[in-house]
Amino acid sequence: MKPLALIGGLFIVGLSLHLPHTAKGSDPPPLPPLKWGADAEGGAPYVFKDPKDPAHNIGFEVDLAAALARELKREITFTQYDYVSLLPGLERRDFDFAMNGLEVTPDRTQRYRLSRPYYTYKLQLVTRKDDSRFASLDDCKAKRAVVGTLGDTAAQRLLDKQGIKNRIYDGQVEPYADLALGRIDAVLLDLPIAVYYAQPNPKLKFVGEPFAEGHYAIAFRKDQEALAQQVDAAIDRLAAQGELARIFEKWRIPSDIPVQWTLGACAKLLGEAAVTTIEISLASMLVAVALGLVLATMRLYGPAPLRWLAVGYIEFFRGIPVLLFLVFLYYGLPGISAQFGWPVSLEMGRMTAAILGFGLNYAAYEAEIYRAGISAVPHGQWEAAASLGMAPTITFRRIILPQAIRTILPPMTNDFVSLFKDTSVVSVIAVVELTKQYLILSKSSQMYLQVGVLTAIYYLAMSIPLSYLSQYLERKWSKGVR
Repeated sequence: MKPLALIGGLFIVGLSLHLPHTAKGSDPPPLPPLKWGADAEGGAPYVFKDPKDPAHNIGFEVDLAAALARELKREITFTQYDYVSLLPGLERRDFDFAMNGLEVTPDRTQRYRLSRPYYTYKLQLVTRKDDSRFASLDDCKAKRAVVGTLGDTAAQRLLDKQGIKNRIYDGQVEPYADLALGRIDAVLLDLPIAVYYAQPNPKLKFVGEPFAEGHYAIAFRKDQEALAQQVDAAIDRLAAQGELARIFEKWRIPSDIPVQWTLGACAKLLGEAAVTTIEISLASMLVAVALGLVLATMRLYGPAPLRWLAVGYIEFFRGIPVLLFLVFLYYGLPGISAQFGWPVSLEMGRMTAAILGFGLNYAAYEAEIYRAGISAVPHGQWEAAASLGMAPTITFRRIILPQAIRTILPPMTNDFVSLFKDTSVVSVIAVVELTKQYLILSKSSQMYLQVGVLTAIYYLAMSIPLSYLSQYLERKWSKGVR
């Protein structure tokens, strides 16, 4: 019996080695990374491109995210997102939290779960160095100054409250550039922004002491209470350890590291963004061409209800901006489906929304191009085909449409080139295409000319071959139908 007992014991030991480890001291599986949403376009000192390498981000919120990752023992990954869409993107669950110099305000506190404040800021008024008219914000009001600021910020709320005329900007770089050029009289923004973008400019000066203290916090959705509490505890520990103070002291003054980017590094990032532009353009155009043909045939040959439907579609999409439609698709539809409790969610990804938005919009224009090209074919072609006993569908497919292609192709190519350029608006739904990448790189480096030339080369490299392809196909197909 002893050999059998020994064999049985070895069997049990071997089996235990292959079973999942559920012992009390075993390590739990790693948690998935947390996604952090922020905008690196002109985002100093919060998050912006490294002067040494445009492929990496730096900033005090980048350092804070790294410190939080260590405290939470959980990886945090950066998600590029347009600043004005950050909070809608958070509600869409495109990322887990938003941290981008978000100010604590009563409306945000009511709608979102804000973390404990991690930074105390003040506002700073900036004017031109040679302008002595303004010594305070009261002077701006008395002398009817135009003050630049960012939208949905404490600075804008203060200017509106005091009745001071203000001009709203989408980015942090533009207001100071306009101030230096004399297009506005002053700029009111948070002190960290002024330190990075105004203080180094010899044409600008700080006016008075910083004022109107406020706080930055991390934004979570209301249903993320557990995660928010973990982050609050982590911020408390970082503050107690002095880590927060060290991070903010590091970023208190502008970096004296000059931009050391090579055009090759910029070209690589622009090339990756150009691929996104091509993907959106090609897929959208396929949708537009296919749907446009259907709409054109409905309008030309369909019964009255179909004709009215086609006309309504075409006039609707030609009458609304594609930007409005993209925002509705990406942000509006999911809210509508949730509000009415529809069983099928209408939420879609960024690329899907971009392709569908442009495809449906451009289909209206392609339908009119098809209609014009088909109508240009002499009606005698239909009569000749009918006399030979050809069915209308065969006549359309083999006789009418091939001849119409000669008329359709040039304007369709022009639309395709326009589509390449129009894709720049998809940045509003957080797609980093070619123009958005240009804005991020140029504002971070101030290399507007060099990066702009590279971007223009990419656009030309995409659009010029289309013109030659169109001419080639037009000549080839013309020979086949004459």
